[in-house]
Amino acid sequence: MSKDSQTVTGAQSLVNSLEAAGVDVMFGIPGGAILPAYDPIFDSKIRHILVRHEQGAGHAATGYAQATGRVGVCIATSGPGATNLVTPLADAQMDSVPIVAITGQVASGSIGTDAFQEADIRGITMPVTKHNFLITDAKDISRAIAEAFHIAATGRPGAVLVDIAKDALQNQTEFSYPSQVKLAGYNPIIDALPEAIRDAARLIAESSRPVLYVGGGAIKSNASKELMLLAELTGAPVVTTLMALGVFPVSHQQNLGMPGMHGTVAAVTALQKADLLITLGARFDDRVTGKLSSFAPHAKIIHADIDPAEIGKNRIADVALVGDLSRTIKSLLPALKDEYKKHRPDLAAWWSECNSWRTAYPLGFDEPTDGSLSPQYVIQRLGQIAGPDAIYVAGVGQHQMWSSQFINYEKPRTWLNSGGLGTMGYAVPAAMGAKVGAPDKVVWAIDGDGCFQMTNQELVTCALNNIPIKVAIINNESLGMVRQWQTLFYEGRYSNTQLHSKRIPDFAKLGEAMGCVGLRAESKEDVDRVINEAMAINDRPVVVDFSVHKDAMVWPMVAAGASNDLITVARSMAPVWDSQEL
Repeated sequence: MSKDSQTVTGAQSLVNSLEAAGVDVMFGIPGGAILPAYDPIFDSKIRHILVRHEQGAGHAATGYAQATGRVGVCIATSGPGATNLVTPLADAQMDSVPIVAITGQVASGSIGTDAFQEADIRGITMPVTKHNFLITDAKDISRAIAEAFHIAATGRPGAVLVDIAKDALQNQTEFSYPSQVKLAGYNPIIDALPEAIRDAARLIAESSRPVLYVGGGAIKSNASKELMLLAELTGAPVVTTLMALGVFPVSHQQNLGMPGMHGTVAAVTALQKADLLITLGARFDDRVTGKLSSFAPHAKIIHADIDPAEIGKNRIADVALVGDLSRTIKSLLPALKDEYKKHRPDLAAWWSECNSWRTAYPLGFDEPTDGSLSPQYVIQRLGQIAGPDAIYVAGVGQHQMWSSQFINYEKPRTWLNSGGLGTMGYAVPAAMGAKVGAPDKVVWAIDGDGCFQMTNQELVTCALNNIPIKVAIINNESLGMVRQWQTLFYEGRYSNTQLHSKRIPDFAKLGEAMGCVGLRAESKEDVDRVINEAMAINDRPVVVDFSVHKDAMVWPMVAAGASNDLITVARSMAPVWDSQEL
């Protein structure tokens, strides 16, 4: 122990450790097993936000982390409190978001006896966390917290759980926070191998049809500036995945848009016809690749990622660049400039093709013929009025895809969503966490009427804690994406997707009941007025119910499991390209 160690309870050691780790806010709910920790929390400088459901605490921690780049923290009791964190832990882990969850556990002597509110949360969460701990001795608390924050924030970020037995919180210990953390077997590779950098530069200089395929790792590593330098040096087309929106400006002429199931025709086709994919912090997710065996069939692969487990997992890499992405790109730039002195490919013909696809198949939408409100129009106007400095947080489904398509993201950390796990109910609590982390930013949660009904109770938390988020409910009375699939693939047999949300509940009144301002828009003429009215309210949360056309669909689309060659832009599901064109 250091000379400045002090005798405290395990609970006090926990709070001291969180303060030493630099935590400024945490989201949680007290309960029996974690109760000893809540006494020193009462006196702590850390802001504790009392949520209405533990799932809300987890997603709020995720939203905070995504908006700020710092580690998000949530806290819950044992048993059901801990199991309610499983979904947000899995969500954060899938999207490489650094969060630390603190859970109480029954007393160490009762573990394994099926004691009241006991659950093996360490075992339950082992598959969905980067690491987790079970602490039964008070002396181990400070070390575990230091290690948890180190693991969550370094290498490929992720979710870490620290489960602490109640008696460990109650017992006395000597508190001393570690000045540094060294873990045997955990040494993330930061710098890519020089020979791999040279090989990558050579491949880029030899390529006549390259594409920069950019994933969420570019945001996690704060590599937007380096990415811009690489993009402008190569002159190559850029595609940004759902998790990478904002890391490269939509307005930049080299940005072809988002690839994947609901990506732009230009982005999807460019990947299919490329001779080289410069893959930066992306993982060849199935929603991007479609049928993997037919994805980018003529392309060589440069794969840059901090997680060596991703290299070769779905697509074999010709060159692997394992390391922090911002550092990797910084090393690649001078190597590429050297290669360009020997030979620089002419990409004019490649750009002529890419621009022809972009011109022929721009993103767009049809206005409903019955005079009802277009959801795409609502989202497009929301983005135009709120602007590129706002933070947009989407739930999961059609509104998520429209938000990715019709809002122009110019800056990193302005687009938050549940990409990998696809968690309905993510938006409202994640927006709450984002607003806490970035209080000077306008934060809009764009939610569906299905998603909103899963976690809207956190609006009470927002109202009571002066967290004035704004919520746009894209209300089509149904589970819209599932309904779209039922229309296209199940002959319009709408089994259990009708929510009747324009009748029950009244979302505007529900918002008012929870301490928010409730607004409603039912026609195109209402949209700008209502959005501007919501933008002018900054002392309370705002809930806007946009009553939209229920049969609007997300296009373009690649059917699940189909080849990206079969991308379609209309309800007929006729592919854009025939087999000879691709």
